[in-house]
Amino acid sequence: MLYFLVAVFLEVSMYHFIVNPRASRGHGEKVWRKLERYLQHTRVEYEVLMTRTPGDAKLFARRLNKLNQGPHTIIAVGGCGTVNEVLDGLSIDAPVTLGFIPTDAGNDLAKGLRLPRNPVRCLQRILNPEHPMWLDYGVLSYEKEEPRYRRFIVSSGIGLDAAVSYRLLEIQNKSGFRPWIPKRLAYLLLGIQILLHWVPPKGYLILDGTRKIEFNHIYFISIHVHPYEGGGFRFAPMADGADGMLEMCVVHNSTKQGVLISGINAFLGKGGYRRGVRYYSCREAWIHVDAPMMVHVDGENAYSQTDIHVRCIEKKVRMIV
Repeated sequence: MLYFLVAVFLEVSMYHFIVNPRASRGHGEKVWRKLERYLQHTRVEYEVLMTRTPGDAKLFARRLNKLNQGPHTIIAVGGCGTVNEVLDGLSIDAPVTLGFIPTDAGNDLAKGLRLPRNPVRCLQRILNPEHPMWLDYGVLSYEKEEPRYRRFIVSSGIGLDAAVSYRLLEIQNKSGFRPWIPKRLAYLLLGIQILLHWVPPKGYLILDGTRKIEFNHIYFISIHVHPYEGGGFRFAPMADGADGMLEMCVVHNSTKQGVLISGINAFLGKGGYRRGVRYYSCREAWIHVDAPMMVHVDGENAYSQTDIHVRCIEKKVRMIV
């Protein structure tokens, strides 16, 4: 295995950057300029593909996989949504190594992987790797809308957290956020606003095909490969991106005050057991709710669903960290 990994890196001669210039309220373009200045002082051969619309990163990743039969490196520059698209476009069995350079210091995947906050330092790690990590990813399946399944590398969720993610995307596409409002704070404020009108449905989980758990008041269920969501909310403190397991956080408190307290605790990084919050670990789960609720994958819209299935794909993503 070690010989294979060294061989992969020795054979890589071209670095392919997929850059989302609109990521982090337009900060993606500024980050890329810094990276490009650094690259121009190296002897590294690279190409850059700039996204223009949602879905471009997925198409670029798919095209790069087809054009490069040997070992190659694809580096996503953007947010979790950019990495999600790249992951969705890859052939996982291809000899591809991923790199990630976040454009926002509060990025959830970057926090989970403990990447440097400085984008140039992230680039230096990628260009001078010690060894990659083999990471898990999740797959979400559902009946309504196309495509019928989506990959996620950080988290997925159904309910209030997905509604907030959808609202954030909607606002950003219309007008953009003011630069002085961090994503995590915007997430909390929108969450409070949506919570005031939320009517929690009944539902149940089936874990690993054997254990059924019912709930009377479901506010949201978040499913994690890594611990953070929404710009730094620690909803799954025990999540480990390389253990072959999903960690699920079910917020089902019958009072909105209790849900708000849970959200504030996660905002402050105080993840842990408390009333109205349950944690479960599993390799796969079926989730049913009595009324349609919004669903997300890595903060991206996966429509409104009543039934979803999630499963963990163990250690199939080779990534430089």
